Amino acid sequence: MTAAHYLTFSRILLSPLFLVIYLYYQNLGISSILLPYVLLLIVALSELSDLFDGLLARKKNQVTDLGKLIDPMADSIFRLSVFFTFTEGPVNLPLWLVLVFFYRDSIISTLRTVCALRGVALAARMSGKVKAVMQGVIVFFILILMIPHSLGYLSLEKLREISYYSVLAVVLYTLYTGAEYLYANRRYLRRALA
Repeated sequence: MTAAHYLTFSRILLSPLFLVIYLYYQNLGISSILLPYVLLLIVALSELSDLFDGLLARKKNQVTDLGKLIDPMADSIFRLSVFFTFTEGPVNLPLWLVLVFFYRDSIISTLRTVCALRGVALAARMSGKVKAVMQGVIVFFILILMIPHSLGYLSLEKLREISYYSVLAVVLYTLYTGAEYLYANRRYLRRALA
């Protein structure tokens, strides 16, 4: 276990915290006006841990196969938790949108794990990194939209409509990244699954 690994695991621990605060903020004594700022802080911490675990691993020359596996897994767990949480409350995304993220990440993670067990480490693709950045940006965007909504400047209907179309754009790109990942690694996948 390296310092980078601990940072990666901290991202996983932030996932239930986001969910609990988003869903039960009133029980926790957080006002609807303060809520978006608290959630933005949690997401910022997660994104910073994602940035620094990679930098730390490269700087200390501690890039490992374990890190290559758990880093995208931690990203996936955190972002999926956020998007599943957004199917409730004011954002109220349709579940099917989030299921696209879930199925894509589950299939890719399973294949990477099977390949790793067979001695083939499949690295993340640039398209997957772009997808992760897009998902992160959309999460920030939706949380920022919640600020004018909480102040009464943005209707609930408009918040949901903008959130829906924003996430839909990322869903379409996510489908592309899944197909591109499978195609780019087809030779390794055939060898590992044979």
